[in-house]
Amino acid sequence: MTPSEDFLTALFALPTGTFTGRADAKRYVVSRQVLAGGKSHKLVAHELGGTDYISLNLYQTRNSGALLRPCEMPARKVVDFVLALIPDI
Repeated sequence: MTPSEDFLTALFALPTGTFTGRADAKRYVVSRQVLAGGKSHKLVAHELGGTDYISLNLYQTRNSGALLRPCEMPARKVVDFVLALIPDI
């Protein structure tokens, strides 16, 4: 899936490393990594006190642009999560 510019802006604005935040009235612990010199991005989130789980990889390719690869969940779920996520600062 090719992600929207809104999604990319929201993802890249998130802090790297591990942090907590809120999305849709739920609290999460989130880990975001930038790999391969910025060509690969990984995000994993676990709901605190719940069972929700989010996991995605984003690859920035020379020929195809950004490619979103959710991990065993619908792309819409990870897109909605990233757009809704507000880190605790």
